[in-house]
Amino acid sequence: MKLQEEEEQHARLEMTPIMDVVFLLIVFFVYAFMSMTVQRGVRVELPRADGSVSRGDSIQLVLNDADEVFLDGRTAMTRRAAVDSAALRAKETGLPVVIRADRQAHAGPALELMADLRAKGIEKVTYQVEKGE
Repeated sequence: MKLQEEEEQHARLEMTPIMDVVFLLIVFFVYAFMSMTVQRGVRVELPRADGSVSRGDSIQLVLNDADEVFLDGRTAMTRRAAVDSAALRAKETGLPVVIRADRQAHAGPALELMADLRAKGIEKVTYQVEKGE
């Protein structure tokens, strides 16, 4: 009596669940990335004044209510380092420097920032304000 040979069954890899998991991971990382980029700058309450609206790229020096200086709203540094970095970037790129000082910040450090930038040869220095009521 002859026994029938059993056919070898190979393991089969289903791709559909793997692709579902990969797409879910992609969606998760995209949402996580988007939520992290929203929290970029230092939040400041700008003073109110009338002035012209300027558009375009600029180098931002942010002065918060504790008189701390941040370059482009992200990196806290000393005033001298912030002025040196901003002046170097302004000379290389030709972009204007915008000082965003909090309403509660002291006027002295904000004016010293402007004076230091002018001493470094940067003529395009402005203050950012909210539109006056």
